[in-house]
Amino acid sequence: MSVEKPLLEQKLKDALSPIHLEIDDISGGCGTSFSTVIVSEKFNGKPLLQRHRMVNSALEEELKSIHALTMKTWTPEQWEKQKS
Repeated sequence: MSVEKPLLEQKLKDALSPIHLEIDDISGGCGTSFSTVIVSEKFNGKPLLQRHRMVNSALEEELKSIHALTMKTWTPEQWEKQKS
């Protein structure tokens, strides 16, 4: 099964209501790979591991077909600091 970027976007939007979402297909021939930046208020007060688990949970079925997924999971406050 091939995983498409629009499906990932919809699943993450539904689960995390991000205020900013970037998904880049970085597949290099050795399997489907994506790099993500997810900014969500749902990450407020959550440690990094819990944020990653939230993303993994949202993409549970798709992760079975993805070779690699890198993620930056930021709160809106962290996103604003990172931009400046």
